[in-house]
Amino acid sequence: MLTEFTSQLIADTGISTGDEGKGRVILEIVNELRETTGREDAVAAVMKVNGGSNSGHTVAGLKLNLLPGGVADPKVPYLPIGAGVVADPRKFLWEAAYAEKYGYTALKRLAIDERCLMSDLCHRLLDLAWEDYRVHVQKGDPRGSTGRGITPAYLDEVGQFQIYYADFLGSKNFFADKMRGRIDRALRVIEFVCQVAPERWAGFFQTLTTAETKANAEIIESGAFPAAEFDFGQFAGEAPFTLDADKLIEAYWAAGQQLAPQIVDVRELVLREQDKGNYIIGEFGQAFWLDKRHGFPPNVTASHTFTPEFFQSAGIPAQPIHNVGCCKAYDTKVGTHVFVSEIELDHPLSCKLRKIEFGATTGRQRMVGWYDAVEKGDALRYGGYQDLVLNKLDALSHSGEWQGELKICIAYEDKHGNILHHVPRNGKVHKTLKPVFKTVPGWSEDISEVRSFADLPENAKVYVAWLMKALIDVANHGDQNKNRYPNLRYIGVGPAPSQIIKDVPEIRELLQLAK
Repeated sequence: MLTEFTSQLIADTGISTGDEGKGRVILEIVNELRETTGREDAVAAVMKVNGGSNSGHTVAGLKLNLLPGGVADPKVPYLPIGAGVVADPRKFLWEAAYAEKYGYTALKRLAIDERCLMSDLCHRLLDLAWEDYRVHVQKGDPRGSTGRGITPAYLDEVGQFQIYYADFLGSKNFFADKMRGRIDRALRVIEFVCQVAPERWAGFFQTLTTAETKANAEIIESGAFPAAEFDFGQFAGEAPFTLDADKLIEAYWAAGQQLAPQIVDVRELVLREQDKGNYIIGEFGQAFWLDKRHGFPPNVTASHTFTPEFFQSAGIPAQPIHNVGCCKAYDTKVGTHVFVSEIELDHPLSCKLRKIEFGATTGRQRMVGWYDAVEKGDALRYGGYQDLVLNKLDALSHSGEWQGELKICIAYEDKHGNILHHVPRNGKVHKTLKPVFKTVPGWSEDISEVRSFADLPENAKVYVAWLMKALIDVANHGDQNKNRYPNLRYIGVGPAPSQIIKDVPEIRELLQLAK
């Protein structure tokens, strides 16, 4: 249901473990604000709030990491990168070239905060080294990192070894001194703490080269960058655990100088646009249950992934903000997550969904599961979302021998037979839980062309109603005074911007279908 946005600040977040379709929601919000205000300039900025190039999202067919989804709308004048982001300057240039290949001006619209943290090759090598440590020294399982250097970059922040984008506005010698210190620390940690075997050192560079060459195939083909740009071996030293420091420093300084005109004080940009009566949308990477403080380590990211980080990253006072939380009509996870509601691998729906569930930019296979209303209900309870968005409802249409029954995880059962209505914060307990399911009938109709809630199959309407009822029951469970009834703003029925339902009934009317 399209209700009025309650603030000029709007947060676009995920309420599960990522991959919920947050990117496609950006353009819907932008277009809606233009329609309701009658102003083409209503949205001044779409700001990347947290994370770095580890958060892939797809917007209008563009597969993005660092750039905010607003790049796909040429009328959004600013693409701020907040102080809560860790960003490789070379990645900005690669991704800008990719967006501009499709006709979207990117570089000139960037507004990178002076306090945005610069990440670089050192962090990526450390990322791979810590994975190596987990496997070869601790004899455990890899964490499932993207290898983009995000956690090591945030470690430099809390360790007081920051290199800010503001440093690109100063002297090259000062920047080079900071980089030499970073390079030395990284190499010492990799060799002596992570204890990487010398024979595995060269493989790190090959891993990075293979991944980035694949990710940037389109701009290599277009001639925007040569393939040699993505050969990380060019920075390797002659011996294990050495780097060509001069070449690495020169490459990053050169990239930073290209970006220097876009380095600004984002605080002032946001406050100025607020004063004009314009809207600022904050685009978050990852999702609620990947927050470094509230998720389950080690399966978390290194940043804060829901609404309060908007204010820290933008550097402005805490104030009313409109929260939009996104999720799918089923669940997916990557890495080594505990997955309470995972679907059996040989189930027809699992087989179907795993054919379409891959990371937008990493290509990693996602695990798939039934909709976990406990996770999402707790995200609502503690995250405080006014609006929810439900994506990929179309993927659940069934065919063949399977009759299409769908399950919703409405509670957990522990090993003693106790029923839990909230996600336990103890990770050991979390690993022992079993799902308690509500089963509802499915549907076989193709709904990808449906644009009105009334035109959905009856079973699809009932399923949506039960999803909302289940998460609302969890959000309010155990309290006499809780009254969280979020608005269901959009239902996605396909990846294209047009494949969306906006006339969802008011929430209490919708819940009447869940009987």
